Amino acid sequence: MTRRIAIAFLLAAACGSHAAELPRVFADGMVLQRDRPIPVWGRSTPGARVRVAFAGHRLLATADANGTWRVALPAQPAGGPFELRVEDAAGTLVLHDVLVGEVWLASGQSNMEWPLSQSDDAAAAIASANDPWIRNFKIPKSWSGTPQWQLQGGSWVAASPDTAGAFSAVAYHFASELRRATGVPVGIIDSSWGGSSIEAWTDAPTQGLDVAASAAVEERLAREDAEALASTRAHLQRWGSLPADDAGWQSPASSTSDWVELKVPGLWETAGYVGMDGVAWYRRNITLDAAEARAGIVLGVGRIDDSDTTWINGVQVGQTLMQYNQPRAYAVPASALRAGENTIAVRVVDTGGGGGIHGDADEVFVQPVGGTRRPLDGAWRFRVARAELNIDGDKNQRPALLYNAMIHPLQPYALRGVIWYQGESNAFAVPNARAYRTQFPAMIRQWRSQFEQPAMPFLWVQLASFGSGSDAPGISPWSVLRESQSATLALPGTAQVVAIDIGDPLDIHPRNKREVGRRLSLAARHQVFGEPIAYRGPTPLDIAFEGRQARVAFESGAARLAVRGGGDSVHGFELAGPDRQFHPAQARLDGGSVVVRSDAVATPVALRYGWRDDAGSADLANDAGLPASPFRSDDW
Repeated sequence: MTRRIAIAFLLAAACGSHAAELPRVFADGMVLQRDRPIPVWGRSTPGARVRVAFAGHRLLATADANGTWRVALPAQPAGGPFELRVEDAAGTLVLHDVLVGEVWLASGQSNMEWPLSQSDDAAAAIASANDPWIRNFKIPKSWSGTPQWQLQGGSWVAASPDTAGAFSAVAYHFASELRRATGVPVGIIDSSWGGSSIEAWTDAPTQGLDVAASAAVEERLAREDAEALASTRAHLQRWGSLPADDAGWQSPASSTSDWVELKVPGLWETAGYVGMDGVAWYRRNITLDAAEARAGIVLGVGRIDDSDTTWINGVQVGQTLMQYNQPRAYAVPASALRAGENTIAVRVVDTGGGGGIHGDADEVFVQPVGGTRRPLDGAWRFRVARAELNIDGDKNQRPALLYNAMIHPLQPYALRGVIWYQGESNAFAVPNARAYRTQFPAMIRQWRSQFEQPAMPFLWVQLASFGSGSDAPGISPWSVLRESQSATLALPGTAQVVAIDIGDPLDIHPRNKREVGRRLSLAARHQVFGEPIAYRGPTPLDIAFEGRQARVAFESGAARLAVRGGGDSVHGFELAGPDRQFHPAQARLDGGSVVVRSDAVATPVALRYGWRDDAGSADLANDAGLPASPFRSDDW
C-alpha cells in the first residue's frame, strides 16, 4: 500500500467514517460478470455482521477472527446501472453506476500495456471511443515479496475520447469487438507491465520457491533500492536544481563546463543513475577534414532507450521515437558539416526502465561517405535535464513479485476469461524459450485454481515477427517460444492468436493493435460464446515425406487454404536432409495440402515453416485472412 493511501485508510478508520473495506476493484463504475455467481468480499471488525445488497438481493456475512468476510451474489443477466451497498456497524458503503456484463483480465508485458494513443489509427479510434459501457480498470505497476490482499490503486474509467487514449490498445479493440458482438457492457481489468517475464506473474509455490524466502528478497530489494536512490540523488545534486528549459543545448556555443563524462555505450543506470527516468543529453566533438565534410557522413549513435533527437553543429540530423532496441545510423549531409571540429548532440528521452545510449560499441561510429568507419565509443559529455526517480528496476523480472501485488489481490473476482500478450522477455535464448513450454501452462492452471474457475478461458497472442538479432541459421529463440505457446493449446479452454503477419521486423512493439484485438475477439466469440466463425489459421494435421518432396495436410480453420497476397506459391518453408542442414524450399497449395520441395535437398526428412524470429515472409493463411502458426516436424 502506498504511503498516501495507507494514511487515508488510517484516518478513515480513526474517524469511524467508513464501512467494511472492499478490494479496490470494487468501486464506482465497476463491471460485474454476468450469468455466474458474483463473489463479494472484504474486511471488517472480527465478528462484525456485514450486509450486502445488489439488484434486489440481500445477503448477510459474519467477519471471521481475522476480519475477513465473503458472500456470493446470485448470477445476474447483463444490465445496469445498479448500486452495490455494503453495510457493517461502522457505516454503509455505496458503489454507484455498477454494470453487469463481460469482464476480462488483460495481462502481460508491453504489447498488452501499449496505449491506444500510440497505436495505428490512434486519432480515429480515440475520436470514436464514445461508449460508456466499455470500462477499464488499470492496475498501477506494483510489486511485493508476499501475496497482497489489496491493490495499490486503480479506478474504473468509462471509454470516451478524453480517456480511451490511455487504455491498452489491444484490450480496447478486443472490448470494442465484444461490445458489437454481444451488446452488453464490457469491463477490462488491465494488469500489465512492460518487459515483464512470466516468472514475475506466477506465484512462488508454482515455481517451487519458498514464500518466506521471497519475503526476505523483498526486504533486501527495498534496502538496496533505498541505497541506490540515495546514490542517484547525490549524482543529481551536482547540478543543484534541474533547469526548466533545455532548449539550445544542441548548439556548439552552449557550454558543457558543468557536464560530466559518461561511458558510451552503456545505460545511465550502470553509471550511477539508478532508477532515473526523464531527459538527458550527450555531447561529443569529432574532427573531419575538408574532403570528408564535403562528402557527408553516416553517424551511428547506437541503440537509445527510448527516444532520441540528434544534431550536428546545431542542425537536426535524425530522430527516432520509442525504439529502445533499434540501432540509430543517420545520414548527415555536407550542409550540416564543416572542416575541423564538429559537435554531436543527442537528446535522450527515457520513459521507464533503462535509459541512455546502449548496444554494441561498433554501433557508435562516424563514417565519411566512401571512407572508413571510425569508432565513437568511450567518454562522452553528459548532462541531465529532467529526472524522475523510479526504482522499479528489474522487479518485473523477479519471480512472483508482480503476481503478489497485481494478480493475487483480484482473486476471486468473477471473470469471463483472460487475454494474455507476453513472452518477448522469455525469448532471449533457446533454453528460456523452451522452459516456457512448462511455465506457461503451469501459470494458467495456477490462475484458474486461484480464481476458482477451473475452466476459465485463457486466450493469448503468439509472438509477432521481430528481428531480435538473437537468431542464427537453424536457431530461433522466438520460434521456440512460439512453439511453447502453441503446445499450451493442449490445455482445454485455450486459444491462440497468430500475429506473425502483423509484426514489425524493426520494432518489438508493432502498432497494428486493432487487428490483434479483433483476432482475440474472434477466439472469444468462438470458444466462449460458441459462434460458428473462423477464429484461427491453418493447423498442420500430417506431414509425409515422399521422395524429394514433403506434403503437409492442413485443417484450414476456414473454408480453404490461401496465400496472403494471392496465388498458390507459399513462402516460409524449409527442408533438411539427413545432414540436418535446412535449405529454403519451394511450396505450393494443393487442395487442403501444401507440397514442399527444395533442389538442395534430395531426401528430405525434416520440415520447418516460419522458423525465424522475424517470420513475416511466411504467408500461408486461410480464406478468412488468418495466418498459420510457425511449426516444425523435427525436435532438433
